[in-house]
Amino acid sequence: MQKLGLIQTLSQKLSPQQIQFIKLLQIPTVELDTRIEEELETNPALEEGAEEPEVDTGDDLEFEESSNDTSEDIDLDEYLSDDYSGYKMQGDGGGQDEEDKTMPIASDQTLIDNLKGQLGFLRLDERQRKIGEQLIGSIESDGYIRREMESIINDLAFSQNIETDLEELEDILRKIQEFDPPGIAARDLRECLLIQLKRKENNQTVTELALRILEDNYEDFTKKHFDKIIKKLDIDEDDLKDAITLITKLNPKPGGSAEGVVRTQYLLPDFILTNNNGKLELTLNSRNAPELRISRSYADMLDAYDKSKNKDQKLRQTITFVKQKLDSAKWFIDAIKQRQFTLLNTMQAIINFQYDFFLTGDESKLRPMILKDIASMINMDISTVSRVANSKSIQTEFGIFPLKYFFSEGISTDSGEDVSSREVKQTLKDMVDNEDKNKPLSDDKLEKLLKAKGYNIARRTVAKYREQLNIPVARLRKEL
Repeated sequence: MQKLGLIQTLSQKLSPQQIQFIKLLQIPTVELDTRIEEELETNPALEEGAEEPEVDTGDDLEFEESSNDTSEDIDLDEYLSDDYSGYKMQGDGGGQDEEDKTMPIASDQTLIDNLKGQLGFLRLDERQRKIGEQLIGSIESDGYIRREMESIINDLAFSQNIETDLEELEDILRKIQEFDPPGIAARDLRECLLIQLKRKENNQTVTELALRILEDNYEDFTKKHFDKIIKKLDIDEDDLKDAITLITKLNPKPGGSAEGVVRTQYLLPDFILTNNNGKLELTLNSRNAPELRISRSYADMLDAYDKSKNKDQKLRQTITFVKQKLDSAKWFIDAIKQRQFTLLNTMQAIINFQYDFFLTGDESKLRPMILKDIASMINMDISTVSRVANSKSIQTEFGIFPLKYFFSEGISTDSGEDVSSREVKQTLKDMVDNEDKNKPLSDDKLEKLLKAKGYNIARRTVAKYREQLNIPVARLRKEL
């Protein structure tokens, strides 16, 4: 037997306006123009341009909604009287030419097109050419083929109806590996380096030794077991040093110089910080302050429809549509306005917290700072601060910095103070840079040296920071 019952629950949901604001807040300035263009295209009640002077429209407009519309009565004066200016913006008044500047994109031939062009110079029949194109299509952006040869054979059978074997496939692959850039179409790093070495013509003695190292002693080479290589090849340390120098000058990513379409991208800072005689002044990039307004014609249209005496069902639907578009336009402008306020408020708090750094540019002045610190200063949620810090940057006299740069955890010192983990990482990097490369410092030794400088840090933390700095272990840092 079924029973009916009532259950009362309490849940929190975001309104459409809140969702719209969150999405606008997390995008960087460079993407804001695109988002505004999309809104302008979909909402005819939203227009570009400064807000028009307020016009007295008389009494508030009220009309009866259709049964399926729960929106509040519209106040046309409210739409027309809102002022969305007044924010301090860098470059205000620069004119339309300044805002219409576009980013130049330099085009170049893609890597795949370049290789297909070289394939055309080989004397291949139609079948072989298709096999060659399949191999070229399997080359990744860094120049390597990581797909198994057997899988490429299956691809040719299913997609091109071409039956081939491993011998024929590798024969055509070797021809492609002779293309430029040197090292292209290799299946691993060792093969990539060998391809480049075999094309060397100068100093045959050193080249031959380098080939022997990669062909017969590659594992010892990668692990920097130099003593074993010297003993196996019966060479002296100077000869080994010359060969390794030659190998390290080769290109490990041959496809990198011709990767896809070359795009010249310009980093567009979201904030600009200037030092005016010792006083730091924060401004928001002018692209964050677009001139948007409510369409006067749409507002007049609503006024005319509302005053119509014959309000049939079709007219009510039209009134509802116009009102929804006006609501959406106003919500969007309010979200842009709130975005500007939140960005400035959050960035100002970061500057206040890291004031000494922004004044001097000295990394040692950076204080430990987490999202919660800034959230408590501006009375906002941590997620809001996170969205502001994500993909945003600030231009200072010392360069352009991503906002995430200023957030770091704290490390306690012998004096009981907390220092930024960034300071510890910089100290660690300096130690590695200045170490004796014949006897590089182990993590245990680095831990002891850091503790001697007053940093209370564990060996596992040293290893974590070393990996974050892309510093290999001591054995792999050893040099002859």
